[in-house]
Amino acid sequence: MKGIIFTEFIELVEREFGLDVLDSILEESKDSGVYTSVGSYDHKALVSLIVSLSKKTEISGEQLQQVFGKSVFKNLLKTLPAQATLNRCSNTFQFIRHVEDYIHIEVKKLYPDAKPPSFEFISENETQMVFDYKSARCLSNVCFGLIKGCSDYFNENIEISTENQTEDQSHVRFSLMLST
Repeated sequence: MKGIIFTEFIELVEREFGLDVLDSILEESKDSGVYTSVGSYDHKALVSLIVSLSKKTEISGEQLQQVFGKSVFKNLLKTLPAQATLNRCSNTFQFIRHVEDYIHIEVKKLYPDAKPPSFEFISENETQMVFDYKSARCLSNVCFGLIKGCSDYFNENIEISTENQTEDQSHVRFSLMLST
């Protein structure tokens, strides 16, 4: 997993919960907290940090992943070059499609060893989108948060439901419904 995910998480914990909480979860996880945005790290370290934060804050790991996903979305927008086709998206569904068709492809070009999640689109119309999220890292709740951040950005009310396709959550079906 790319280090930028780790640096984003550490910044989020410090900003939202404070330096004392960050130090505490790093200590509990036996984690130095030293990451570079371009480095590659085992995703299990991030999972360990999320579990420690969940224990410390009594907020479920799923909720924490979703909050993290929303935060990552905001920062993702800031990093997009002005000419990126993603900047021309006018709604959540277009943006999600472009994540698979643009961002994941660009990530692989920049970092050949990267293994971003994949989206397999099942169906889509103006008010509904169904796609499968597949990732060996099993962080579908981060994806959930990214979608929430995206729908907030486009000022759309999107109802999100998920259905695990595998027990380990490496394959999760997302059903999105635009509601008025």
